[in-house]
Amino acid sequence: MAIEAHDIEALIRESFPNAEITVQGDDGAHFAAEVVDASFRGMNRVQQQRAVYAALKGKMDGAQGELHALALTTRAPD
Repeated sequence: MAIEAHDIEALIRESFPNAEITVQGDDGAHFAAEVVDASFRGMNRVQQQRAVYAALKGKMDGAQGELHALALTTRAPD
């Protein structure tokens, strides 16, 4: 079963309920997401992105992962 943009947003929102989240992509495997959350303050980009990938709960793991590619942009609000 292919994953959809709203599924990805819902997974991220579980870990970042107050974030501004935008997910784009419609081929069921390749997506782009932007996550803006205050909890990212003081974190470098690698730490921010690791936190978001952890929120995806294994959906990108291995060849059998539902989510093949995610271009991810993260930042704290201005």
